Amino acid sequence: MLVSAKDMLTKAHEGHYAVGQFNINNLEWTKMALLAAQELSSPIILGVSEGAGKYMCGFETVAAMTKAMVESLGITVPVALHLDHGSYEGAKKAIAAGFSSVMFDGSHYPIEENIEKSKEIIALAASKGISVECEVGAIGGEEDGVVGGGEVADPAECKRIADLGVTMLAAGIGNIHGQYPENWKGLNFEVLSEIQKLNPSMPLVLHGGTGIPADMIKKAISLGVSKINVNTECQLSFAAATRKYIEEGKDRQGKGFDPRKLLAPGCDAIKATVKEKMELFGSVGKA
Repeated sequence: MLVSAKDMLTKAHEGHYAVGQFNINNLEWTKMALLAAQELSSPIILGVSEGAGKYMCGFETVAAMTKAMVESLGITVPVALHLDHGSYEGAKKAIAAGFSSVMFDGSHYPIEENIEKSKEIIALAASKGISVECEVGAIGGEEDGVVGGGEVADPAECKRIADLGVTMLAAGIGNIHGQYPENWKGLNFEVLSEIQKLNPSMPLVLHGGTGIPADMIKKAISLGVSKINVNTECQLSFAAATRKYIEEGKDRQGKGFDPRKLLAPGCDAIKATVKEKMELFGSVGKA
């Protein structure tokens, strides 16, 4: 059974830890993330971008697959299926398809339009018991076609969005999708602190969790971050393990070309990465 992210994030905020959102791209990604969560007794949020949803044959397919997998694997920890960086129409479609949580990313709109569209999505989601994430400012870089300029959020605008009744709030604080460049200046903790002061009970979301140093992650959690998104790091782990398997010629040994064997090292790497992040975020044993 899929659940709203509200309860898990409320507990995380009160307990000063973060729940990881791990983006999924196919059946293997979903399975490994769920098994990692179950083995560590951690709540988990499965993120699905609109591009990944299309790749997996639509939101309905993703929701049906995830629900069936939770049941067949005997997953008992809280699992939220969350639309990542959803458009206005995309958020409505994900709600209709059976997602238990959605993000409406209106950060590219003028603040008044962002507020109006956020209001509509929040009301629709609330009628179905679904959690909602909204965004102020922009996350830098590009992820699955979503491009952001990295604008730092205005704390006052964050409060206006938070006051609408949103479940969680994503605010740009210098974080970047993808791999961080060598000249990255780091997270803007001054702005994060101000946002937290204006919204003391609001779970904040840190996008671009790949490559942020552990000390920055821990400081961000201490300042109200209760959800951290990870995507690129799992992709890199999967690619490296798969490359190693092929370069060592194991795909040519016996039936090493069988996709169940070919993909196994990459799948193990995904699970190991998810577990490592859950340890860092402090969500282990919090299910």
